Amino acid sequence: MMVNTVRFALVVVGVFGWSMMLPSATQVGLSDKVLVFPYETDFSFVSLIPQKEMGLRAFTLCMRVATELPEDRQIILFAYRTADYDELNVWRESDGRVSFYMSGDGIFFHLPPITTFRTSLCLTWDSRTGLSAFWVDGKRSTYQVYKPGHSIRPKGSILLGQDADKHLGGLEAGQSFVGEMADLNMWDFVLSRSMIQAWHYGHRVPKGNIFDWGTMEYELNGNVMVVDDD
Repeated sequence: MMVNTVRFALVVVGVFGWSMMLPSATQVGLSDKVLVFPYETDFSFVSLIPQKEMGLRAFTLCMRVATELPEDRQIILFAYRTADYDELNVWRESDGRVSFYMSGDGIFFHLPPITTFRTSLCLTWDSRTGLSAFWVDGKRSTYQVYKPGHSIRPKGSILLGQDADKHLGGLEAGQSFVGEMADLNMWDFVLSRSMIQAWHYGHRVPKGNIFDWGTMEYELNGNVMVVDDD
C-alpha cells in the first residue's frame, strides 16, 4: 500500500509540473537552441559550468537577448557570485540603462532598449586599463573606465535568469529575467571590433574559452525551456 501511495505521489508531481522545480542533470551544448524563460518566478534559472575557472583580469561576454518586460522593470541578464561578492552582474536597470557590477558599485550605460526583437549584446572589460564598453548589434558604446587593476575571483556560481543575493540563495521574482536568451559566449580576453562584429553577424569566431554555446555545460532549474532557434 505504501509503495502505491508513493507511486501516486510521483505521478501527481509529474502531471502538475512540480518536478520542474528540481534541477535537471547536467546537459551539454545548445547549438541552434534558445533558452526561454516564460514566466516571472523566484525559482527558474539556468546554472552554467565554465570551461575554466573564472579568475579573470579581462573578458568579453556576448549574448542574444529579447524580452517583453517593460523598460521600468529591472532585469538580471548575467550573474556570477562567489560566497561573499557579486563578482560580475549585468543588469538592465529600472531606468532603462544597462549596467554591470564587479564587487561593489556598478557602471551605467545609455544603450538602445532591449525589446521583443533580439538584441546582440556584448560587454568588454580589461583590468589593465579599466576600459569597459557595451556593444549593441556590433556597435560600441562610449568607453568608460571601471576598476583598473581589479581581478574577478574564481570558484563561484553562474546563473542566467536570476540574481542570487547570497551564494545560491535569496532569489527574487521581481528581478528575474523573462524572455529569450541565445548564443551566450565568453572569452577571458577582449575581442577585437572585427571579431565582435563577426559574432553579431553569425560568422565564425574563436570559440569562447569560458563559455561556448555549442558545447556549454548547464543545468535547468524551474520553468526554463530549451527550444529550437527558428
